[in-house]
Amino acid sequence: MEQQETAILIATAVLVVLVILILTLFWVFQRRKNSLLLQQKEAEKKFERAIAETQIEIREETLRNISWELHDNIGQLLTLAKIQVDVAKEDPKRLPEVTETITKSLTELRALSKLINPDAIKSLSLTEAIALEVERFNRLQFIEATLSSNTEVRALDDKAEIIIFRILQEFFSNTIKHSKASKLNVNVRYDQEKLVIDAKDDGVGFDMKDLKSKKKTGIGLCNMQNRGKLINAEVSLNSAKGKGTAINLMYYYKKIETEEEDNL
Repeated sequence: MEQQETAILIATAVLVVLVILILTLFWVFQRRKNSLLLQQKEAEKKFERAIAETQIEIREETLRNISWELHDNIGQLLTLAKIQVDVAKEDPKRLPEVTETITKSLTELRALSKLINPDAIKSLSLTEAIALEVERFNRLQFIEATLSSNTEVRALDDKAEIIIFRILQEFFSNTIKHSKASKLNVNVRYDQEKLVIDAKDDGVGFDMKDLKSKKKTGIGLCNMQNRGKLINAEVSLNSAKGKGTAINLMYYYKKIETEEEDNL
């Protein structure tokens, strides 16, 4: 009888210990789960803030571009047209020059309207948006720019496109403002698993050791790599003094995009 009672007590104690252990493990699991969910939500909020900030920066860059074009390009053309009109009053044979200048002004205004109209920009693919930037550089004679791309154009996640486009905008801005380059070459390639973008200028370049210094972070070089991490894109920069600067960006298509294609 005593042995039976002892066995019951031991079994009860073991059962209590197991229950306590299970409850403890469940509590630890729930706590860990809640912590991971909280981290995930914080990461999502951080990503959304980064997207919002990037969209604002793109709009600000667009407004700066519009300001430059209005002042440095269209404004000068209209001023020239006014002078030509005054000359043509005395010499009517010069009227074709006025017509040519006004026609060119209208062409520039149409090109500028693409930058102003947000719906037009949204409807563009990433390659088309880059092409607009390259076209603008050449039109305003900022730099001699070229763009090459393979025939396949793959639709990307909208947020990824925003980040990629802003990374390239920063590189282009650095090239035009700081590199003293005369040429800029951009290549966009859609591979089976990833998007690869290479851009290179022939500017003064810089020592790669300076990339981590505070002086260089001020012009956004490290910022491009940080933006790439937001969408798991690999961004690498390569430069040497007197040999220009190059950027390589690789973005692997999201798994969900592949699954959607397989289901079609």
